[in-house]
Amino acid sequence: MPSTPRSFASRVSTQSSAARETVSGAQSHAAPTATTRRSTNFILTTASAICALIVLDTNVVAVSLPSIARTFHADFADVEWVVSAYMVAFAACLLAAGGLADRIGRKRLLLIGLAVFAAASLGCGLAPSVLWLNIARAVKGVGAGMLIPSSLAIIAHTFQDEHERARAWAFWGMCMGIATTIAPLVGGAITQFVGWRWIFLMNLPICAVLAACAFSSMSESKNPHAVAIDKPGSLTFGLALACGIWALIDAGIQGWTSTTTLTRLAGSLLLFALFVGIERRTRHAMIDLALFRDRRFVGAVLAMFGYAACAQVMMTFLPLYLQNAFGLPAVAAGLGMLPFALAMIVGPFIGAALLRRRSIDRVLLIGLVLIGAGNMLTAGVAPMGRYLWVACGMVVTGLGAGIMNGNTQKAIVARVAPSRTGMASGISTTTRFTAIVMSVGVLGGVLAARTRDAFDLAVAGKPAIAAYVDAPFVSRVLAGDAAGAVMHAPDHVHAMLSTLARSSFASGFSDAMGAAGTVALVLAACLWGIAARE
Repeated sequence: MPSTPRSFASRVSTQSSAARETVSGAQSHAAPTATTRRSTNFILTTASAICALIVLDTNVVAVSLPSIARTFHADFADVEWVVSAYMVAFAACLLAAGGLADRIGRKRLLLIGLAVFAAASLGCGLAPSVLWLNIARAVKGVGAGMLIPSSLAIIAHTFQDEHERARAWAFWGMCMGIATTIAPLVGGAITQFVGWRWIFLMNLPICAVLAACAFSSMSESKNPHAVAIDKPGSLTFGLALACGIWALIDAGIQGWTSTTTLTRLAGSLLLFALFVGIERRTRHAMIDLALFRDRRFVGAVLAMFGYAACAQVMMTFLPLYLQNAFGLPAVAAGLGMLPFALAMIVGPFIGAALLRRRSIDRVLLIGLVLIGAGNMLTAGVAPMGRYLWVACGMVVTGLGAGIMNGNTQKAIVARVAPSRTGMASGISTTTRFTAIVMSVGVLGGVLAARTRDAFDLAVAGKPAIAAYVDAPFVSRVLAGDAAGAVMHAPDHVHAMLSTLARSSFASGFSDAMGAAGTVALVLAACLWGIAARE
């Protein structure tokens, strides 16, 4: 999860100005003393560490998915839900949690969020089944949804001076970048050397330390003028998103044109329509739909959607590909993702240089084209089984993602009045996570369907091999457990099945990346068209 700019913190920290807040513990606005600076720096470090923990937890799980699949003999849909259950709950809670923090207190919500996050982490680590794990992951997403807005609000409230606030956000962004970069390696190392359950259990002592630091250092703040929480809007949005993802994830099993899939998709569309109706009639709606009358605002939101759906989703599918197609252990797969992560660190510097010469709309267009080109390159070389070429695709995609990271939010906020920046940033952040979870469902469906097609084509006319390539075999390969799928095969077909599993999964991954690249380039064309009309 890349960095979120100060405007989102403004949304969750104030509705109007600091003068309108009730604050427990007066804060001096005079020149900071050494003691005050140490205190505020400690608060900044604590809040940034909490956000970094969420980023780390969001991205660290993907490398462990094959190990989770082996433990529970889980199929591909179950593995997708390990990611999606968390993301759906996270996306559904973000906007509502910002308003709740204003009403009950930012520090209080942060401590509640840490407790929920830690309890859910314990549930994940001790999960006896994949269903239990996915339920705990959803609860964990609720906790994460509480932590992000409350942490950002506390940073914004603590640093009132413009110069100090800029320094604080720079430090916060650095922490987010570091967490994103090391997440695959940390996940791989923990999974390989101590087991995937410790990816979740390690959160318990970390949450305890962070809660103690927050309790002792942070003062309470709230907004007495905070508006009522849009409960109907929050509920219908969350249900609509969950129903849509349910349809997309199970479509590979039920069939894209099956009654079950179509019913779930229809239910999702009806709930989204109901959500729009609620937002149009609610006085204090989560989202002001009038913002979408601005074409360039819509273009910036589309850019955010494309960035998250076509680039950030790589954090989920790349580890599966590296472990399946190359037979890499978890820690090596984490190392194998470094070209993508490091390119994302370099990308913002390129984006800053481009902004000095081009408008932000053009910079977003360049970033989205790079993401599309990188995905297309990855799609073209994935079946070849040559890591160096795949790494080149990662670098191109990562550079595009780095250019768009942050600039997407800036572009959205730049299109609204200062009084509306909070809501605009909330829309941006919710769009990010909604896009990721939708992309996991859609691209996962493409991956599953095309991998099955590759298997069917390869075993056609070969009954001796086809007998072993049944639905459970294919499902385990899709879940990232190719080694487990062929483990009990007879010696005379073991090598052939291993080769077939790698090549078929690589073929499906290639098609999924091709679909992501196509979406990115289509959205880039839309952005170009919107910019050309201005």
